Amino acid sequence: MEDMEKIRRNLQGDLAGPGALEVMVSVDWRGRACKPNKHGGMSAAIFVLGLQAFEMMAIAAVGNNLITYVFNEMHFPLSKSANIVTNFIGTVFLLSLVGGFLSDSYLGSFSTMLIFGFVELSGFILLSVQAHLPKLRPPNCSMISDGEHCQEAKGYKALIFFVALYLVALGSGCLKPNIISHGADQFKQSKRLSTYFNAAYFAFCMGELIALTLLVWVQTHSGMDVGFGVSAAAMAVGMISFISGAPLYRNTPPRGSILTPIAQVFVAAITKRKQICPSNIEMLHGSQNNAPNHLPSASPNVTNLLHTEKFRFLDKACIKIQDGRKESPWKLCTITQVEQVKILISVVPIFACTIIFNTILAQLQTFSVQQGTVMNTHINKTLKIPPASLQAIPYTMLIFLVPLYETFFVPTARKITGTESGITPLQRIGVGLFTATFSMVAAALVEKKRRDCALRGNQTMSIFWIAPQFLIFGLSEMFTAVGLVEFFYKQSLEGMQSFLTAMTYCSYSFGFYLSSILVSLVNRITSSSSQYGGWLGDNDLNKDRLDLFYWMLAGLSIINFLNYLFWSSWYSYNPSLSPSSASQDHESHEEDIEGRSATSK
Repeated sequence: MEDMEKIRRNLQGDLAGPGALEVMVSVDWRGRACKPNKHGGMSAAIFVLGLQAFEMMAIAAVGNNLITYVFNEMHFPLSKSANIVTNFIGTVFLLSLVGGFLSDSYLGSFSTMLIFGFVELSGFILLSVQAHLPKLRPPNCSMISDGEHCQEAKGYKALIFFVALYLVALGSGCLKPNIISHGADQFKQSKRLSTYFNAAYFAFCMGELIALTLLVWVQTHSGMDVGFGVSAAAMAVGMISFISGAPLYRNTPPRGSILTPIAQVFVAAITKRKQICPSNIEMLHGSQNNAPNHLPSASPNVTNLLHTEKFRFLDKACIKIQDGRKESPWKLCTITQVEQVKILISVVPIFACTIIFNTILAQLQTFSVQQGTVMNTHINKTLKIPPASLQAIPYTMLIFLVPLYETFFVPTARKITGTESGITPLQRIGVGLFTATFSMVAAALVEKKRRDCALRGNQTMSIFWIAPQFLIFGLSEMFTAVGLVEFFYKQSLEGMQSFLTAMTYCSYSFGFYLSSILVSLVNRITSSSSQYGGWLGDNDLNKDRLDLFYWMLAGLSIINFLNYLFWSSWYSYNPSLSPSSASQDHESHEEDIEGRSATSK
């Protein structure tokens, strides 16, 4: 770290004054300044993508088939099993905020990923041990034919299950935002970020595809104990891949608590709430608007922001009231601090509009899988498809579609729009939100037909009838999920990438929690009109009204899309982070910094 201080001192002459930039130079695994020709780039990111693929393979195999294990092996009722799964997945994504905070504030992304990767691995091992030992599970019993007499997992059996499950949740949650941000940190040029995010989604799809085919097949034919064991092995391979790339990584050092500067802005603004904002913004503390060293850039790696007119009441935190005397940072903040808080407030509506989208995803991983169990799963007379493996269909499509999107759509759209990524992240999110509605429309139509066939004609439809709902949602996810990650990463200052990226996963969390709330709420409201305790109150889908629940979600989705159109048109980029801003000055400046960093040693 002495090298880092020397670098900063050598650059002070160029970056001095009220418009100074605080330069954050990336370091290697030994804490030395990175060399542009040795560290970073795709040669380093490929090791991170390896962890992305194998970790996704491990947790997807568990999460996507977890409802079958919880229902059939642990003997929880269907609605409770669905809530256990959605609460687990919701917790995974909620804990991503913890991982992002620890990374940006104290540990750095490399150390955070190393620690919590092994935490997740220990959870997979414990799940495998419990599934293997009969004494740690309730006695075997068929929940379909004899559910009332099946013994539900309680006591130490339930304790072991939930400890193992939430070790996986803790490890995976803290890992996910850092996989994305650490990989993106390997690229200096912002125009390559969109390509990296598409590559990361491709790795995600490959992991999901293998999990939903090979690993789910292993779980079905060899038992959940072997399946959980294979997930543990996949996680171990992912950690080996990640550690192998350590000498090549560009690491962003932690900068101390990222929440303190945010809190300082609110405290200072409230303290000076009776002050009047000056009409001349150059009178505000830390103004960069006319500073010669300001770097306009579309890259997230800027450390100062231009002033904007939104939320002017927060500008009061930058008013100097003691000329010549130093004020406490809790009473006087810089414009950059204030603008980062403005960005955080501005992205909240965008974030909120993706919650319904992830509530729809929750249905595909719970009720849609359960739909498949009561349908004809035969491909031919001897070969059957596990219901959870149906989710592999969209990922099979996406491993071909994502490269085509990057190779053909992006260059074509770039010529029309002038945007490096073809369309802006906000536009990409909107396309996905609109498309997701039709996933629930397809699901409702198919479930109505399946239920009618079962009740009136005693016929069992083929499981492939529910494939369209997965295909449509897979297409929508390619737009919304990648667009949201890119949007949050590019709207963050250096040192906050992991935390803002974690907000993407937090949206998944709220979506899955909302699913649990909706299931309980719908059952309570509809219980008076149904003899089975509500639309989703019975363990038998032929007695439930899952089709009506799907129609309700389709209605919520279209309302949510209209809401998104309003907030996305309202949102305005900070000029320092605008996609239309020139990034060449920033990239050459960063290379110059790193070149001098290497020679100053």
